[in-house]
Amino acid sequence: MLLAGDIGGTKTVLALFTAADGPHKPISEARFNSGKYQKLAIIVEEFLSQTGERPVIATFGVAGPVDDEIVRVTNLPWLVDAKELRRVLQIDDVYLINDLEAIAYSIPALDRDDLEIIKKGDRQSDGPIAVIAPGTGLGEAFLFWDGNRYRPIPSEGGHTDFAPATPLELELLKYLQPRLGHVSYERVCSGLGVPNIYDFIRDTKICEEPSWLRGELEVAADPTPIIFRYAREGKAEICEATVSLFLSILGSEAGNLVLQVLATGGVYLGGGIPPRIVPELRGEPFLKAFTGKGRFTDFLMNVPVDVIMNSKAALFGAANHGLIILSKNESLRHET
Repeated sequence: MLLAGDIGGTKTVLALFTAADGPHKPISEARFNSGKYQKLAIIVEEFLSQTGERPVIATFGVAGPVDDEIVRVTNLPWLVDAKELRRVLQIDDVYLINDLEAIAYSIPALDRDDLEIIKKGDRQSDGPIAVIAPGTGLGEAFLFWDGNRYRPIPSEGGHTDFAPATPLELELLKYLQPRLGHVSYERVCSGLGVPNIYDFIRDTKICEEPSWLRGELEVAADPTPIIFRYAREGKAEICEATVSLFLSILGSEAGNLVLQVLATGGVYLGGGIPPRIVPELRGEPFLKAFTGKGRFTDFLMNVPVDVIMNSKAALFGAANHGLIILSKNESLRHET
């Protein structure tokens, strides 16, 4: 029995899996409001008391960087400690991985129905795979083939310097630098970044902001979904311009990541935003920026792009990580 978890600032999803059924078929699953609990260990105890099951291994995909088996959860006052979870679960095999690493672990086992094709290409079966995930923040990772299976490698690529690729993007950088200091890709290519682009479009008078839209955004807890919605509906030119620039930046950075790891196995868009904007991703702003890499344009033209539509990819990947270790442990026991 394997316990897997997707731990985020808003929600925590826990599920139990077996090696026989695999990561596609949890035998028990529950969702918890993260903000109502003081720490993950309390949720784990509550979940297991509900199920009456005792796992032999546990893997948690956590929204935050893993440092010496400890994660300070982004957007939540939690400190997730693998040692504490081992005491609670009374097992030795407890693993913490970054949430984007968990998404990367899901990719080799995703079904075709879990994906939406943005751009077809010639996928090399054992080629490196790039993963870029704009959600609240921007996550990046890649996978490489070790001769037996794909191994995910996490990164903090979303915090690298934003590199403008067009005159408009250069003006965006000049606008944001005095306000933010360091301008990373996350500042312009995530749920947190979309309002920064909107403010730039408004303040530089590229587009006028309608008074009705200003009033709605001022009281919104999160302006990003509103901006995307009115862009899609064609109700506000300023929203359309914001989303177009966002797509261009995302396409450019996705292409950068492909070149950095030579992702001949394709690039996968994860996170909360891409599944909601699939039609827009098939348009010119994203694809032109993705392939516009000078002498490597032909190379990028040949790289397939998919969106991960499965909202439980991080949970699925955490389960896949645990099942890989469980399989190794079983093999070692058989050998001895």
